[in-house]
Amino acid sequence: MATRPDLVTRRLREIGPRWQRDIRAAGDETKALYLPILAEAPKDGVEIVRNLAYGTHVRQVLDLYRPPGAREAPVVAFVHGGAFVRGAKDINPEMYGNVLTWFARQGCVGVNIEYRLADEAPYPGGAADVAWACDWISRNIRQWGGSPNRVCLLGHSAGGTHVATLLCNPLDGLRPIEIGCAVLVSARLRADTLPQNPNAAGVAAYFGSDVARYHELSPATHAARVSIPVMVANAEFENPLLDLYGLEFALTLGRARGTAPPHLVLPDHNHVSIMAHFNTSEQWFGEQIIAFLERACR
Repeated sequence: MATRPDLVTRRLREIGPRWQRDIRAAGDETKALYLPILAEAPKDGVEIVRNLAYGTHVRQVLDLYRPPGAREAPVVAFVHGGAFVRGAKDINPEMYGNVLTWFARQGCVGVNIEYRLADEAPYPGGAADVAWACDWISRNIRQWGGSPNRVCLLGHSAGGTHVATLLCNPLDGLRPIEIGCAVLVSARLRADTLPQNPNAAGVAAYFGSDVARYHELSPATHAARVSIPVMVANAEFENPLLDLYGLEFALTLGRARGTAPPHLVLPDHNHVSIMAHFNTSEQWFGEQIIAFLERACR
């Protein structure tokens, strides 16, 4: 069953309607569905260099995924999620290495970024770590076969928050990030601790307890400031309101530019499977990201 795309889709359709009722259980089911698929997925020829430090903290590390003979290759740098209080660049033996493995198999250099969590680095600490990782990429990626002039920053969930924060409001004391484009996947683009938010405690831990500040701290408030190409993507079955915040961000940015940014919705997928499906037989989303990167970084 694990390798049959039609059966995987059937299972996703079973899980999806239950997503918002219990995202923990539905998320565990989704990870269990994909784990054997990813374990069998092709990985040959991809060189992995783990835990290169971009800072001094134990979590300020990144992994590189290199295709054979990479030279001035496009770069996809991934920032994981975890509701600001959990998560890692590898949440199990296959995720999120699957994401960077797939991009490396397409000829990109993949970068898997880990960052400090809210208990040690509340707002804007996570975004600052991503900025430092981007600075490391700018200074070092060429020696690993990547082009610093063709970098796509891909953020999922809370990782998308950190990416969007940097795009909308560069942080004082840090050099502006030098990337060609960004993809915000199932990102929390507005801070809230509403009753329907299952990760309200994580939002409060990162953004603080003063809800009056949330509007000003939210990337969606400042989307018009973004100066580089951005793609926004959401799953059909999302954590409550994240899809609406994605639409709001895209609309605000589109109105400021006079043209809408790419906005994708992946049918049948949920907040976890939207990243778990990379390096399986389903490749459409990844292909859209690569085409977007190529257009943005000509």
